[in-house]
Amino acid sequence: MEITKRIEQLKKNNNAVILAHNYQLPEVQDVADFVGDSLGLSMIAAKTDADVIVFCGVHFMAETAKILSPDKIVLLPDRKAGCPMADMIDAEGLSALKVQHPQAVTLCYVNTSAEVKAHCDYCCTSGNALNMVKHILKSHDEIIFVPDKYLAQYVSVQIGRPLITWEGFCPTHARILPEDIMRARKLHPQAKVLVHPECTPELTRLADMVASTEKMCGYVHESSAMEFIIATEIGIIYRMQKENPSKHFYPASPKAVCPNMKRINLEKILWSLTDMDYQITVPEETMNQARGAIERMLKII
Repeated sequence: MEITKRIEQLKKNNNAVILAHNYQLPEVQDVADFVGDSLGLSMIAAKTDADVIVFCGVHFMAETAKILSPDKIVLLPDRKAGCPMADMIDAEGLSALKVQHPQAVTLCYVNTSAEVKAHCDYCCTSGNALNMVKHILKSHDEIIFVPDKYLAQYVSVQIGRPLITWEGFCPTHARILPEDIMRARKLHPQAKVLVHPECTPELTRLADMVASTEKMCGYVHESSAMEFIIATEIGIIYRMQKENPSKHFYPASPKAVCPNMKRINLEKILWSLTDMDYQITVPEETMNQARGAIERMLKII
């Protein structure tokens, strides 16, 4: 029996749902029940009647799925699939920053551990970070925004006010350089340039649109343009091409590959469903506090 059929059978036997982030390998996206961004996938899974969630992404994403579905088993097919940005901040470091700014509201990017989320007032995504900051500033003067300094800088420029930031960043997005965009534009002068806000300010200034992965996908689908230069992790191009077969997509840089996002493959999904491993666990108190930050966000957006 071919591996995809074995996965389907095990999925049925275990009443499981398979989630794949937009940056996953093509064959992983193909076997998934849902493909999307991290928080969106966790919210979808929470609404299903599945007993098991197989999250093909990185560790903080699987943790978020567990936070929103505490009664479900959440599996990460490769326990080493982590996120360098999320690892750049911990609860101890955040607590020290909060002591320095006792009046500040703490806003964390979803790309953080459950423990960090548990120490924050609100959570946000790349798609709603700007609206979250605008809402908080209606009643507070200071915001601690962690851990992505580039996303924070992008939002800060939009609102014309500084934020208290952390020196975190995504190494994959930082590899994309302004000269990559300029080179791609020379090769494809009619193409629209879509840039993720995790990229540097020098890059976002060159964009036709700055957007999260899901908003990029929506823009591509609705746009009358036929060519697009994509400045984010290259895995998303597979989904874009699949959903828009008549359009053309070009990676801004071939170096924009997240090695952690490429750790999971079909064999690891099969092994995960066979052995029910690697199971994600989060202490109950941490889970409840982290869920509070997410729920407070969901009441706003």
